[in-house]
Amino acid sequence: MKIINNLINLIKYKEAPDYNFILPDADADQDSQVINNSPELEPLENVSENVYPSIDVNLEYVKVKYNTLINSDIKIRSFYINAKNKQYKAFLLYIDGMIDSNSINKFVIEPLMLKNSSNTSNSEQNIISTAVTNNAIVRRVKRFNLIDYISECLVPQNDVSTSNKFKDIFQKVNAGMSALFVDTIDTVFTIDAKGFEKRSVSPPQNEIIIRGPQESFVESIRTNTSLLRRLVNNENLIIEDMSVGTVSSTKIRCMLFKKYS
Repeated sequence: MKIINNLINLIKYKEAPDYNFILPDADADQDSQVINNSPELEPLENVSENVYPSIDVNLEYVKVKYNTLINSDIKIRSFYINAKNKQYKAFLLYIDGMIDSNSINKFVIEPLMLKNSSNTSNSEQNIISTAVTNNAIVRRVKRFNLIDYISECLVPQNDVSTSNKFKDIFQKVNAGMSALFVDTIDTVFTIDAKGFEKRSVSPPQNEIIIRGPQESFVESIRTNTSLLRRLVNNENLIIEDMSVGTVSSTKIRCMLFKKYS
């Protein structure tokens, strides 16, 4: 009997469930049109690219713009700057293979991180002049300015400029310069410390290429990537490291160009 009842339950008619579907009226259509006509988000290329005073916001923006999770030659060095007995968070942005590491270490990072009598002074004001008026000493002082102090006292590099636009900063970094971001200020210091490989001037060996630079790839893969970086001055170029082979584990670099729609 159990088998017969199960067969009857399988073949007998069952009413379709009522899902309570309701067709929208004309007012609802108007509401949906109002929603669809809402302003769209502003495209990324139209967003203002001014540098932010917050170092954390600037760091996240740079990481997203350069895809640092997979971009192998984009380097970010975070540290603290000592200025007038205070510490400020900072980071240095540069492309590996296009800068001189010795110049960056000796003339940029070391002076900024070094503690000495100049940058550990408790005084936040500089005395310009002193005068005595009616038995009172009057001193004219200049308030401490972090931007002037960094460019004039802490970075001994011969070519240092400032900028507050991400577009200008990225163009200089892509050309082989390094960018210094400091907390609490919306100004970035771009430092010229180029150190990429260059072709020496010599007589031409053949006439295969009549016009254009006589440049070609070499054995060093980092030199090859820096050559491509100089030709493609754009932060959307991504170079990813990979290993090929189970025994040799040969290092290769895959290149792609990220394009926003």
